[in-house]
Amino acid sequence: MSDVIDCLIIGGGPAGLTAAIYLARFHLTLRVIDAGASRAAWIPRTRNHAGYPGGIAGTELLRLMREQAEEYGPAVTDATIEHIARDGELFVARTALETITARSVLLATGVVNNRPRIDDAGHALALHRGLLRYCPICDGYEVTDKKVGVIGTHSHGYNEAVFLRMYTRDVTLVAPDQEHELSDAERARLDELGIHAVAGPCEPLRIEDEAIVVPTPQGDLAFDSVYPALGSVIRSDLAVSLGADATDDGCLAVDDHQRTSIPGLYAAGDVAKGLDQISHAMGEAGVAATTIRNDLAETRTLAR
Repeated sequence: MSDVIDCLIIGGGPAGLTAAIYLARFHLTLRVIDAGASRAAWIPRTRNHAGYPGGIAGTELLRLMREQAEEYGPAVTDATIEHIARDGELFVARTALETITARSVLLATGVVNNRPRIDDAGHALALHRGLLRYCPICDGYEVTDKKVGVIGTHSHGYNEAVFLRMYTRDVTLVAPDQEHELSDAERARLDELGIHAVAGPCEPLRIEDEAIVVPTPQGDLAFDSVYPALGSVIRSDLAVSLGADATDDGCLAVDDHQRTSIPGLYAAGDVAKGLDQISHAMGEAGVAATTIRNDLAETRTLAR
């Protein structure tokens, strides 16, 4: 079937584009469909991604990766996969404009962070200026000895506040809604570390001069940076609709070679359970792409 491709990659972030480079250089036929929602595009400058002294903007990293992928394979298509189904051993996926049939599918769709209350323009500006940050592993170093707020509660908010305490003594944990829901042990540990716990609800955040302000019932709190610890939505619906196994929060379960529980369906990056880091996503993509090649080779001869 000449119209059947070897692999459909869904997602054009670091994982999807890395896999595209590998698969194209394996001389496999592929398509990359990208909805344009990679979290990497939010990063004003990533400084912990090796190979870029001084850092690199997330949008520039994505541009360079797309350019490199397109040196070997087809252009990335900007579209959204609206539906996917099985047809025997093949996968049939649909966008608004076309139907794609593939022998395998790599899901690299990532996640969506839950945002605090702030208007779209303010959110974009706060991200650009480093007033709002979503990844303490990525950029906690940049808030060293600064005044930091964490919006969250439960274990997720608690853990993020404690993690950030390694960078600065001035950390405040603000409940997003009402009172904090923390265990006695968690409260004791916050007290021990000097982390202030402030009850919510948080009103919409705003930018004032060089600070980001979090209004609370106890008054306005101004910070150098705020980290929302409000969880995220995993973009795993397409795989789950096929019956793929996932955790309670939606992360796809994969084996050591990035295979999901559905034969021919693979996952890499933040959509799979693991560390939400660009380098980790790229590593998973390399593993997934090589596995896809090897699994396809078991069904037909890959030779020129």
